[in-house]
Amino acid sequence: MARATAVLAGTTVVGVVASIWLYLENRSLRSELADAKPPPQVAVADKPAAAAPPADPWQQTQARSGEIRSRSPSSAQPALPEGPKESRLDRRARRTEEFGAMFGRHEGETEEEYKNRMGPMIAAGLLMPRARVAEYRRIAEEKAKVTPEQSKKLDAAFDKVYSDVLDYTNKAIADGQLSPYERNVAGWLDYAGGLGGILNEAQGSVGKILDPGQIKTMYESGFEWGEYLGLNAPWENLNAPPPPPKGR
Repeated sequence: MARATAVLAGTTVVGVVASIWLYLENRSLRSELADAKPPPQVAVADKPAAAAPPADPWQQTQARSGEIRSRSPSSAQPALPEGPKESRLDRRARRTEEFGAMFGRHEGETEEEYKNRMGPMIAAGLLMPRARVAEYRRIAEEKAKVTPEQSKKLDAAFDKVYSDVLDYTNKAIADGQLSPYERNVAGWLDYAGGLGGILNEAQGSVGKILDPGQIKTMYESGFEWGEYLGLNAPWENLNAPPPPPKGR
């Protein structure tokens, strides 16, 4: 159970980062596809055919000369050299800069200004997932016959869990383990392991409120406490990261 919770926490963190990364990637691909599309052709209405003028011997001679010239091989028209194409590594480096610009501190931005900018965006992004897991919990509690009193006790126990998650994450941000300015997959995974430990301790609190039969019924219904707690932690209240390093 402990390992499953740690894996779930890891996939949750990596999944959030990957979603943002793929959003930036897809936005660039859509831009490239739009640039590659040929301009739309405008249909021109057919004009009524005018009566053909009488044949002019001089014009017929010129037309035959032009036809002969068109059949003769001609040299290719000069073309401008193509600009350098962006490689995958170049694109990846650009995504890192875009990620830092979105989730990092702007120049001269205070911590309060950062929270006012990022808080609503994070809350909006978690609105639907939070509503989904809340519905999962409601259904699972009904199946396990969890009483309203037990549900309230669970919510009260989770307040400390959320506080521990925020403290742990804020420390990781302050130490640079979670940094928006660089790719640090090893740091993300190490952080996810510690987060899994916190969520696993939370399941111990659940075991003091629900009986084993209720816990088993909720688990067999497909509900995961680790997922629920991971999404409902108040991520929108996280501290701002340090300002970007000089030269970035």
